[in-house]
Amino acid sequence: MKAPACPSLRDAWLQAFLDALGASPAAHQAACHIQWHGQGALASAYPVTDLACASMAAAACVLAGHMSSSLVSTGPAGGTQPAPPSVQVDVALASAWFGYTLQPVGWQIPKVRDAVTGDYRTRDGWIRIHANAAHHRARALQVLGLGADATRQAVAAQVQRWQALALEDALVQADACAAALRTPQAWAQHPQGLAVAAEPLVHYLPGLPLPGSSPSPAAVRSVHVPLDPLRPLAGLTVLDLTRVLAGPVCTRWLAAYGAQVLRLDPVGWEEPGMVPEVTVGKRCAALNLRDAAGRAQFVQLLAQADVLVHGYRPDALERLGLGTPVRQRIRPGLVDVSLNAWGWTGPWRGRRGFDSLVQMSTGIAWPASGTAAAEPSAGHLAQAMAQGDGARPDPAGCTPAPLPVQALDQSAGYWMAACVMQGLQQQAAGQGSVWRVSLARMAALLASGRVAEKKPALGPVPLDAAHTRAEDTEWGPARRLLPPCVVGEATWHWDGPAGPLRRHPALFP
Repeated sequence: MKAPACPSLRDAWLQAFLDALGASPAAHQAACHIQWHGQGALASAYPVTDLACASMAAAACVLAGHMSSSLVSTGPAGGTQPAPPSVQVDVALASAWFGYTLQPVGWQIPKVRDAVTGDYRTRDGWIRIHANAAHHRARALQVLGLGADATRQAVAAQVQRWQALALEDALVQADACAAALRTPQAWAQHPQGLAVAAEPLVHYLPGLPLPGSSPSPAAVRSVHVPLDPLRPLAGLTVLDLTRVLAGPVCTRWLAAYGAQVLRLDPVGWEEPGMVPEVTVGKRCAALNLRDAAGRAQFVQLLAQADVLVHGYRPDALERLGLGTPVRQRIRPGLVDVSLNAWGWTGPWRGRRGFDSLVQMSTGIAWPASGTAAAEPSAGHLAQAMAQGDGARPDPAGCTPAPLPVQALDQSAGYWMAACVMQGLQQQAAGQGSVWRVSLARMAALLASGRVAEKKPALGPVPLDAAHTRAEDTEWGPARRLLPPCVVGEATWHWDGPAGPLRRHPALFP
């Protein structure tokens, strides 16, 4: 008797995502019949392409389940639930969507990284400084005793005087952003690594139920307005309080299927290298939550929203008087999805973080991580632990080896979109929900996988993988990659081109 084939890593991770959500039978049915197209993988010691496929497929399958349940709710009383629409995922395009999706025509996207941002050799190892935001750059330079016009070479010279952990501590204490390079084994024994390892893929909390006299706008639509299979999220209102990169990826996905996304940023916040990539299909407005008038306006907007997506550090909104219970009272039935860098428990839960920093601390960026060569000897591990919390001096000639794409951010973004879709199912039944995702937990998932077989390397995306019709962005025409997934008859497009932050009034249309 032939033994059943073992599921692939992408299928196993897709199943893990759906199980963590408590996804509907229709979503599981869509996953069982998913069609994968193409083959190959991004060159990495880790199965990045499997993570790309699984996270995007999770969002697509839960959308398919949502469409199926919405169709039965609008059908005749006592009708049976139709089969979910088919889901197709293109392996090469899913991998490409983990990178940059916009191809400018006759203009250039501004640089994403500040010159100070990057990896630096210390006296005993490596550290990464994240200085893309002006205030983060200023704080890092102040710790290093350098002026605002310091060059990268000057930063490198100062960093070499420090031990990695000491500089990491100093920068974090100054509210700058940095992470020392650790081994995977050291992270596994670190208090934060232990905390993250014990966390679920998503933290779920039930929100407030809808009062009988105030049905959810989403619920009203599902009962009274037939779902449009071409634009299944049309009419959904999403309030977006996120910055680079996971949250904007989530809301870009929602907008692609018709959601009305309103992104809010304070005056002064800039991310010029990423704005053309992630603002497509969104209204972008100015709003300062630190100001009383801004908070009052936010409360009015929240009361009109079906979904809130935010990426503030834990307790940040609480300190502004806008904690989870308050948000649920403002908008009963709200789908509340949030992202944190380092996890929702443990000593680092409130630390600033970005994808590249999480890769450093968790050991994903350790040279040859994900392979047998990454295993340290007992002597090396003892040396690492003797330094306090496990940063190990690098062997001669080794440099950090990050992933080829921002895979933690990207996968977290599609995972957040899947959480939104699952929350809409609960909202239609009259129940609010709270979902919490972290980059560190996505790193733990990625680190749990191994590249089981060598697959053809995916090269640059060919031009025919982009839309032939130009997107008229505010900076000039551009071509965006074709959709990585197809859900039934739903069309993947945006109702408006990408444009600058704060260009619209803070209003839903």
